[in-house]
Amino acid sequence: MKGIRLPDGDPDPWPPANGSYWWMLRLGKRTLYALSPNGMLCCLANHTVTEHEDGTVTVSPSILVTHNNEQDGNVRWHGFLERGIWREC
Repeated sequence: MKGIRLPDGDPDPWPPANGSYWWMLRLGKRTLYALSPNGMLCCLANHTVTEHEDGTVTVSPSILVTHNNEQDGNVRWHGFLERGIWREC
């Protein structure tokens, strides 16, 4: 899935499209956030992010997002964001 680079700051309107990613200031540090291809919010503060000259990003290591609730059960997404392209494991 091709990701969507959003302007820095809070996305408006919320929520942005699945696969979107954007930079925000978090505790005084520039941090990448994203919505995975299945719509799960990712804070990538503990990842290494390489920003490329075309504005795309590569995140390492892989991204694992999990969410557990009564309605949906255990939902997860695991994969990569490489040069703005999402790829599931």
